Amino acid sequence: MKTFFKILLIVVLTLLVIKFIPFVMIGAMVGLFLAAILGGVGLTLVAALLVVGILLALALAPIWIPVLIVMGAISLFKKLSSRSAPPVMAA
Repeated sequence: MKTFFKILLIVVLTLLVIKFIPFVMIGAMVGLFLAAILGGVGLTLVAALLVVGILLALALAPIWIPVLIVMGAISLFKKLSSRSAPPVMAA
C-alpha cells in the first residue's frame, strides 16, 4: 500500500509541475532580464570609476611626476654614496 501512495504522490506532483511550468519559465525569463540589466549597470559603473581614476591621475601629473623623479634621484644617490662592506654570513 505504501508503494501505491508513493506512485500516486509522484504522479500528482508531476501534474502540478506540468501545470505550473509556464509561470516558472516567466519567472526565469524575468530573472535573466534583470540580471542582464544589473550586469550592464555594474560594468558601466566600473568603467566610469576607471575613467575618473585616470582623469584624476592626469590632473595631478604635474605634482606627482616631479616628486617621483626627485625621490628616485635621492634613492639613487643614497645607494651610490653608501658603499659599505658586504654583509658577513654567519655559519
